[in-house]
Amino acid sequence: MEIDLDNFRRESKSDYPSNQKLKGRLKKIKPKELDEKFEELHDEVFEKLDCLDCANCCKTTSPIFLQTDIDRLAKVFRMKSSGFIESYLHRDEEGDYVLNLAPCPFLGADNKCLVYEDRPKACREYPHTNRKKMHGILELTLKNTLVCPAVFKIFQQIGKDFRK
Repeated sequence: MEIDLDNFRRESKSDYPSNQKLKGRLKKIKPKELDEKFEELHDEVFEKLDCLDCANCCKTTSPIFLQTDIDRLAKVFRMKSSGFIESYLHRDEEGDYVLNLAPCPFLGADNKCLVYEDRPKACREYPHTNRKKMHGILELTLKNTLVCPAVFKIFQQIGKDFRK
């Protein structure tokens, strides 16, 4: 599926207010039913969409780096963890380690991750739409509708399924 990021940005921003309202309605859905619906739609959307056609998450946002991620990547680059932090990371407002710059310095020109096998946990789990306990991350999922075309499509479909 071809991804037009400019159109996606306009459409996702335009739909954000209605998606905020939808988030409120989704909180009223039984947790198991919501998890199953997200997982079903996740599978459907990712059958058609290839992250390598987009990589908008890597181009625009930073994952949170846990200490284990830092240690693993420092080892890959044959650096001390402190050196990796100094070279690539800073603490955000919440005190989490995040990248200094976007796009991610480990994103190749072909949208492939140069450290894919050793990527941070947050990258491994992104976009979090096929996990359990979706109720607990609805705010994050809503924010991700502005970053990930797949999450946006999932939210659009879930909105059709749970409109009233």
